[in-house]
Amino acid sequence: MKRALCAIAAWFDARLGLRESLLPMLLHPIPKGSAGPLGWWYVFGSASLTLLIVQILTGIGLALVYVPAADKAYDSLLWMDYQQPLGWFLRALHYYAGSGMVVLVLAHMTQVFLQGAYKYPRELTWVVGVLLLLCTLGMFFSGQVLRWDPDAYWGLAVAGSMAGRVPVIGPRVVQVLLGGPIIGGDSLSRFFSLHVFIIPATLLFFLAIHLWLVLKRGVSAPPVPGKPVDPATYDAEYEEEVKTSGVPFLGDAFLKDAFFSALAVVIVVVIAALVGPKGPSGPPEPTLGGANPRPEWPFLWLFALLSLSPPGAETFIILVFPVILIGILFLVPFVSNRGERAPSRRPAAVLAVIVTYAVLGTLTYEGATSPWSPRMEGWSSDPIPEDLVRRSTPLELQGAVMFQNKNCRNCHALEGIGGRRGPDLTTVGTRLTRDQLIDQVSNGTPGGGNMPAYGKQMTPAEMTALVDFLVSLRPADRPAARPAAGAASDTNAP
Repeated sequence: MKRALCAIAAWFDARLGLRESLLPMLLHPIPKGSAGPLGWWYVFGSASLTLLIVQILTGIGLALVYVPAADKAYDSLLWMDYQQPLGWFLRALHYYAGSGMVVLVLAHMTQVFLQGAYKYPRELTWVVGVLLLLCTLGMFFSGQVLRWDPDAYWGLAVAGSMAGRVPVIGPRVVQVLLGGPIIGGDSLSRFFSLHVFIIPATLLFFLAIHLWLVLKRGVSAPPVPGKPVDPATYDAEYEEEVKTSGVPFLGDAFLKDAFFSALAVVIVVVIAALVGPKGPSGPPEPTLGGANPRPEWPFLWLFALLSLSPPGAETFIILVFPVILIGILFLVPFVSNRGERAPSRRPAAVLAVIVTYAVLGTLTYEGATSPWSPRMEGWSSDPIPEDLVRRSTPLELQGAVMFQNKNCRNCHALEGIGGRRGPDLTTVGTRLTRDQLIDQVSNGTPGGGNMPAYGKQMTPAEMTALVDFLVSLRPADRPAARPAAGAASDTNAP
């Protein structure tokens, strides 16, 4: 049997050339220190790759059952959770492998930054690593959308709002992102394509480049205080080091990587088995009461930053701030590509890491625990102020009931009491005409803003009653808003 297996392996090797292709990569020399006790700092990258493989395998299984259609996605997830054998475990494993991958990629980049491994000649390796981080976060966000629950719906609304603020091309970007002016089946289909095809293909492409650069530029040796990087002499010194004292990767370094990767998989499996899958929390119905949507944990810091900042800073935080952060990450190896690598000789780098994680940790905690807007369900049971309905007609009173039942006050205040994500509607009847109100309620905020489209969640009779109530919200001595002179009447219907 042994001879037969060896003969089969030799047959395949003779035709595929696996030994002459793969063996040199596994046996390529690395600095001895990278495989010694300090080699445990180098295991995060391999563990990230291992969890990516877990995600690919579990994702293939999920794609066989998941239906990327607006009227079927939610039901298909419930089927996996409660009827498909081990479907719940497959979903949980996929989710927590993704979470673990984000943690390990961040840990890997932090280790590279603290030890100055991004310096010459590995600047491009760092840049590709930043692109891999962005792809990983993109996978996480698009995966949340596929859960097709209230978190997914509102996450898409915020993403549309962010994209809509891009100068000049913003509306076009929203159209491409959502597949139309409102969030619907086309939006889900596009994010399914992003999550299953486009982002994974991009990630694997950059991963191949990243591994190629690691092979060609080598693995950096552990930093030594007093031994700075000098591009004029570094290449010769590194080649001499790996030639005289280097060890093959297929040895202690490989065993450390294999052990830590196996440990990461075991932890993910245990968490998945004990905690179960994430969501869906409910149907993607924006008018359901008690909704308290939040982004996934890697984006909670941005969610909290937006909530704690004044309204005037919103555009800067949404549109400019992320670009600045990403730009800083890309510039790191070009601003400091030489000099000391040891953390003990780089206090500014150590302080930057401590401050960054302290701020991110604090904002993430606030985003996970603080109420939304600022209390999502805080005003649904509060009665509409009596003076606003004292002169109302029966139809306007029906609209007031609709205003309460649809939880409009979770986002809009009346006489200063209510949510603050949208404008106070106490005098909205003086600002918007009937046609403008119908268009706003039916189609939401143009360009993918925070206001969702309610046209499909209300009957024509309900829309008429609600708009009549909104038109009545004005002081007794103020007339209702009228179209601007010469403007064409807006005839959009629900």
